[in-house]
Amino acid sequence: MTEAEQALPAEPVANVETKAVILLVLMSALIVTFLLYVMYARGVFDATQRLVLVADNSEGVIPGMDMTFSGFPIGRVQRVELAADGKARILIDVPRKDAKWLRVSSVFTMEKSMVGETRIRAFSGILTDPPIEENAVRTVLAGDTAAEIPRLVASARSLLDNLDNMTRSDSAINNSLANIETATGRFGGKYGLLGGALGSEAEARKLLQTLEHVDTLILKADQRVFGKEGVMDDAQAAVRQLNVVLKDASASLKKVDAVLVEAQAVAGNAKAATKDLATLRGEVDASLRKVTRLIDEINRKWPFASEKELKLP
Repeated sequence: MTEAEQALPAEPVANVETKAVILLVLMSALIVTFLLYVMYARGVFDATQRLVLVADNSEGVIPGMDMTFSGFPIGRVQRVELAADGKARILIDVPRKDAKWLRVSSVFTMEKSMVGETRIRAFSGILTDPPIEENAVRTVLAGDTAAEIPRLVASARSLLDNLDNMTRSDSAINNSLANIETATGRFGGKYGLLGGALGSEAEARKLLQTLEHVDTLILKADQRVFGKEGVMDDAQAAVRQLNVVLKDASASLKKVDAVLVEAQAVAGNAKAATKDLATLRGEVDASLRKVTRLIDEINRKWPFASEKELKLP
């Protein structure tokens, strides 16, 4: 470029002011359109209904934060104010299209975590209940993670103390385990379960010896009672003798009956009848004496019978 060309003035751009104005208008329209879209996307132009949540404090709650239901935002905090009773009132606008998820039985919570922001959540267990009313006031249930830390630390400390008490060498659980080990060792001894139940092998041996003595006594008693020439044999012999005597007595009584009949039929022969009756009376008395002796013999030989008295007529 020559010096003459450099000396020439640059030609002015035509309609610079107009182009600048058009550019500013386009930029403003773009910004306004973006703002309107954001406001529409955020539901600024949606019809809403007011919900008031009452909490002890509003720490972590800021205007613009969402209230969620099943993880989806259905309301937005518009402002937070202090009530006359010292409670915090959280004013939330809920779009009417999302208000169907809120019922008169809905529960609202405000969760404060150590890391992250505060969350306001709605829970509706029975969706068939009537819908929540306009400007409804509900108490929010607050859950503060930081406030639970001291209680958790105290619980953990108590748990560790209990664990330390359980693991000491002189603790009850260690003593119980030692007793179980001792009992298990006894079960594996010579007398097995019997030795473990009685506490020692000596006690188990004494019990077995006692059982053997009892068994021996029972065997001897069985032989004495039921063996050959035992009590049962003597008793059977006595019963057989008693049977013979009773037959004799029965025969004598039959003779008495015959004599009585004869005495009634022949009243004139009183002397003969009286003599026969005296003789039969003697036979009956002899038979009864035999029966008495046999009964006494049975009572003597039979060790389990009680003494009974035989009454003679």
